[in-house]
Amino acid sequence: MKTKVSRSASLPRRKPRQSRARHTSQALQDAFVRLLVERGYAGITIRELVAVAGTGLGSFYEYFASKEDLARVCLHLRSKALLMALHDAVSRNTGRPFREIVEAVIESQVEAHREQPQEWGAHYLLERHLSGPEAYRKMYERFVDEWVAALDAAVDLSCACDRREAARVSFTIMYGLFAHAHIGAGGKPDLQALSRQACTAICAYLETQRK
Repeated sequence: MKTKVSRSASLPRRKPRQSRARHTSQALQDAFVRLLVERGYAGITIRELVAVAGTGLGSFYEYFASKEDLARVCLHLRSKALLMALHDAVSRNTGRPFREIVEAVIESQVEAHREQPQEWGAHYLLERHLSGPEAYRKMYERFVDEWVAALDAAVDLSCACDRREAARVSFTIMYGLFAHAHIGAGGKPDLQALSRQACTAICAYLETQRK
C-alpha cells in the first residue's frame, strides 16, 4: 500500500521569482500584517487572508505551507530590515567615537519603526509566540555580530574591551526598549524619548568598558 504524502511535506515551497509571483507573495504578506494588527494572530484565517490579498487558496499554498509559515516569513523579513538598517548605519559612521556610532545606530532603528508603529507592536508580540529557540538565537546572534562591527568601528574604545560581551549587552538594551515601547504604547510610542533612553543607557554602559 502506498503512503499518501501531503504536498507540503513532499514539495518545497515555491519561490516567488517572477514579477507576478512576487506580487502575489507580497500581497499575502501585506494582508497578514493588516489582519494581525486588526484582530491578532489567532483571529486570522487563511480564507480571510486570501480574500484581503485578492488571491485564491491555491495561490496561498503555492508559497506558504500554513498560516504559521507565512507569519514566520513576515517576522524574518521585518527583523532583516532592522538588521540591514543597523549595518548601513555602521558602514556610514566607521572611524567615529562610539557615542556617535551608537546614536547613528539607534536613529536607524527609530527611522525603520517610524512609519508603521502599530505593525511593529504586532510584530514584537507575535515574535514572542512563534519564534522557536533556534530561530530566535540565530537572528539574535546576527544582531550581536552587527553590534560587534559597530564597536570595532569606534576609534575610542579600549582594546581590552570584550567586544562580543559589550555588543550583546548593547543589543539587549536596544531590543528590550524598542519591543517594550511598541508593545506597551498601544501603537503610539514616543520615538524621541525612546531614542534618548536607548542612547543614554547604551553609552553609559559602554563608558564603563573604556576603563
